[in-house]
This record gives sequence, C-alpha cells and structure tokens, in this order.
Amino acid sequence: MTRTDNPTLQALQAEVFRLREELQVRDQLVQQLSQELFRLVKGNTAFMPEPALSESHAEELRVLREQLQGVEQQVAFYQEQITSRDTEIYQLRQSVQELTDRSRMLEQVVQELPRVYKQKFAERMAPVKQKVALLQQENRRLHSELQSVSYRLAVRSRHVSRVDLPNFPRSGEPILPNFGT
Repeated sequence: MTRTDNPTLQALQAEVFRLREELQVRDQLVQQLSQELFRLVKGNTAFMPEPALSESHAEELRVLREQLQGVEQQVAFYQEQITSRDTEIYQLRQSVQELTDRSRMLEQVVQELPRVYKQKFAERMAPVKQKVALLQQENRRLHSELQSVSYRLAVRSRHVSRVDLPNFPRSGEPILPNFGT
C-alpha cells in the first residue's frame, strides 16, 4: 500500500464516521420532535382549539412536516452516501489485500532469487569445471612426458660425445635437388 492510499482510506473512514454521527443527531431530533408532538396532542385532550389557533397549529404542523420531510430526504441522501462509501471502502480493502498478497509473493520470489541464481550458476559451471579438470590432467600428463623426454635426451647427450647430425648420401650425386631436368 502506498502512502497516498492510506490517507485517502482514512479520510473516507473519517467522512463516514462524521456522516453517521450527523445522522444520529438528526434521528435524535426527529425522535424528540415526535415525542413533543405526541405529548402536545395527548396532553391537550380537553383543549378545544380555536379556529385561529387551529390554523396556526396547522401551519406549524405543516412546517414541521416539511422540515421532517427535508430531514428524511437528507437522511436518505446520507444513507446513500454511506452505502456508496462502504462499497468503495470494501473495494479498496479488497485491492489492498490483493496488493498485499502480490507484495508478499514478490518478496518471496526476491528472497529465493539468490538460491536460484546460485543453483543455475552451479549447473552451468559443472561442465566447465569438468573440462578444466580434464585439461589439467592432460597438462600434467604432457608435462611428465616432456620431463621424461628431456631426461632421456640429457642422458643420451652425456653418453654420446658426438653430435647427431643427419646422414647425407656420400655418392657423387649433387647435394642440390634437381627440379626434373
């Protein structure tokens, strides 16, 4: 989760919390208003309304009903917003969970990379090491053969006082080659 996602999520949660508190306050006001109306109507059974008072009460009642209808519309609006925000929060939580799972998977892959690279390197190096070992073995064999030949030459040159020169034909033939003449 990035730094910008967290404050946005917190801001949304704070807004939802504020809207719920506002809704509770309005619900309390509606409840108090209903109780007051009920108390007024029930408590004044002996009261015979005069036409002028009856009209003013009717007007008050109409105003209160309009206010109640306005509050109910606001409550419906806020409930719709809360539902929308709850859906958005749910979706954000799902995406956060998916991203967290993916992040864990990637962390696991990153942790396994050195082992995988080491294994692949070892697999590639095995034939190279084998070839180097064969070359070293061949080198040792050739080196010992060279020493043996050098030793034999040294022994031979000590026992023989003369230099071995190639033997040329002693006949009267010219030493220079003829080119088909």
